[in-house]
Amino acid sequence: MSEAVTALDHPRCELGEGPTYDPHTDTAWWFDITGRALHEYSFSQGLSRVHALPFAASALARVDARRQALFTETGLVLRDVASGALTPLQAIEADDPETRSNDARVHPCGAMWLGTMGWDAQPGAGTIWHYRAGVLTRLFDGITITNAICFSPDGALGYFADTAKGTIFRVPLDRATGLPTGAPQIWRDRFDGGPDGAVVDAEGCLWVAVWGSASVVRYSPEGVDVARIGLPASQPSCPAFVGPKADRLLITTAALGLDRGGEADGLTHLAPLAVPGLQAPDLII
Repeated sequence: MSEAVTALDHPRCELGEGPTYDPHTDTAWWFDITGRALHEYSFSQGLSRVHALPFAASALARVDARRQALFTETGLVLRDVASGALTPLQAIEADDPETRSNDARVHPCGAMWLGTMGWDAQPGAGTIWHYRAGVLTRLFDGITITNAICFSPDGALGYFADTAKGTIFRVPLDRATGLPTGAPQIWRDRFDGGPDGAVVDAEGCLWVAVWGSASVVRYSPEGVDVARIGLPASQPSCPAFVGPKADRLLITTAALGLDRGGEADGLTHLAPLAVPGLQAPDLII
């Protein structure tokens, strides 16, 4: 474990997921999926909050100064930041009680890729969807655990994982729409655990939370392991760049399924970076 890794003074999650950062307010947001809660941490104020939700949710995108889009078990829901009021935006597999939301990320063009999976990780139950400006498109299905959705800095490449297969795929994209222009190819299929959430830094390298490995690993665009952040928690789930300069990595973790979890399992961790990250784009609804 790196001595520079610290845990936020914030409640732990059973299944922490989907961190993102709003540079306009210097605030990080993430979820406890099984705990049905949205977590908030203001770095400038040192303020920590947990917002109860009426559904399970797993990812968030900023829409504008007033609104966020939450990816929930039944689709996208708009949330008013000031009041917490929730308004349905786009149903996604709302008629299928066997599936829920999982990983998601906004493409540089403002579109969002959204991955579902079975509540019990049923084989092949997951799908990756594309949403932009009111239009929902099915991209890839037959995936067991959708994860590692992220994009190259110029938007020309997309990545996604099937954690159950231990594989991350790469696909060429239309930079103006975030839609695929070719078929996915295996990018890397050798990991020390399960490839979970991922983000791409300004140099085009992927930071992948490797579930079960107690680490987040940086891979070059060619899939070569070039750096590693060790963690005191065995199940890292997803990273996000935070800070006005995107020079730190916030990492959610999970205590789910651990009979004898350690003190750090389920906590949210912070690590400095020596390379520049990228700020998350806003979602176009």
